[in-house]
Amino acid sequence: MTSPSLFDDPPVVLVVDDEVRSQDAMRRTLDEDYTVLTASSAEQARELLQRQAVRVILCDQRMPGLSGVKFLKEVREHWPDVVRIVISGYTDSEDIIAGINEAGIYQYILKPWSPDGLLESVRNAVEAQVLQQQTARLDLELRTSTPVLRQRTASQMAQARAHFGFERIVRAPGSPLESLCAMAARAARYDIPVMLLGESGTGKELLARAIHYASPRLNGPFVLENCAALADSLLESELFGHKRGAFTGAFEDHIGLFQRAHGGTVFLDEIGETTAAFQVKLLRVLQEGEVRPVGAARPVPVDVRVVAATHRKLEQRVQEGLFREDLYYRLCGVTLTVPPLRERAADIAPIARHILRDVATELGHPGAELSDETLACLLAYPWPGNVRELRNEVLRALALHDGRELTPAAFSARVRQGLPAAADSARAAALPASGTLAERLDVIEAMVLRETLLRHRWNKTRAATELGLSRVGLRAKMQRFGLDKP
Repeated sequence: MTSPSLFDDPPVVLVVDDEVRSQDAMRRTLDEDYTVLTASSAEQARELLQRQAVRVILCDQRMPGLSGVKFLKEVREHWPDVVRIVISGYTDSEDIIAGINEAGIYQYILKPWSPDGLLESVRNAVEAQVLQQQTARLDLELRTSTPVLRQRTASQMAQARAHFGFERIVRAPGSPLESLCAMAARAARYDIPVMLLGESGTGKELLARAIHYASPRLNGPFVLENCAALADSLLESELFGHKRGAFTGAFEDHIGLFQRAHGGTVFLDEIGETTAAFQVKLLRVLQEGEVRPVGAARPVPVDVRVVAATHRKLEQRVQEGLFREDLYYRLCGVTLTVPPLRERAADIAPIARHILRDVATELGHPGAELSDETLACLLAYPWPGNVRELRNEVLRALALHDGRELTPAAFSARVRQGLPAAADSARAAALPASGTLAERLDVIEAMVLRETLLRHRWNKTRAATELGLSRVGLRAKMQRFGLDKP
């Protein structure tokens, strides 16, 4: 018999029952979704199977001649792909056991059956048959298509490199990230640890992924763990693994992230938040190149590259005795500092546009744009939460806007005003509490000049026009107050 196609529509179901009323009842239940064939005996069913591709057989157990189980045993031998279901009004345990052992019965349905229950059983049986055929096909591909699989894997790896590469880190021409990414790309080629410093939300994880996919370890796994999110005992178990029964709740063996990352990269975020006790254990792993799962009798060798990150000033924590100096030097083969968004104002507009394109369609606002007024508003805000805060603000604006163009009104009040709530007090604190009127006015003038230059991305012509100054006059004031483009 020809095997049924994976895409026949509708699937064919064969009902075998010596009672015509039972045949009609099952046909009425199934004929909206399936092509239903009927047979009153095993002989008629055998003839249909020889002519027609069938997915599922619903067979009565007690019929004249061959019983349902004996007939389905024959079906199993000659048409093994057909899913076999027995329907019976009797609960004879010997019949059930024989059906399972000899005929490979998928399900044993007792009479009286409900229409919904029968329909659900057939639906599950058809899905099981499709999945079985797909699995067999994939097994065959795995045995015979090694070159194809190798090519497919290489293609997927190329897509991953393109998606997570340095070129996908959004930045403006001349951004401080240009030199940072160039240095990170050079470091990525060598199997040395990298420490990423920078405020939260600046994109350290993106940089870590780019380093991995630009390294010789790109074919290995990239795994990450936020060290600040777990207590010491849980962090040790998560990174190094544990054996069953090592502690209360350890019901099975757990493979740690270092073992999962074997041959690849481990990214330890917020490494500066770890305790001295954990730092000792991590240092031993880095020195010995092996981990000892909690409760294990012997260590397990691992080959990983470690990229760590923290928003803390790690050298200061070393001096304060809060971070081990030997671990510091183990982790800081190359140290890269990701500048905050306020120090690279030129990146704000391209990042905002990228975020907008990324989420606009998902939120049902395809084609949304940022107005020039909105971009000026975004440039005037210092973004203490960096890219993460910018993303939240764009999401908020998309959710609240009605038109195609996002206006400043869709953003939060602190962004529209140009300063976060915390910066208001900082601004007040920056004003001198004493001095002459002229001295205090100089401080205010310097603050206004800096904010205007920042908003116009240090374009002196635009800033001078807004302030009513000539370029020469603006340049003189910048020199007077020591205002230089960062």
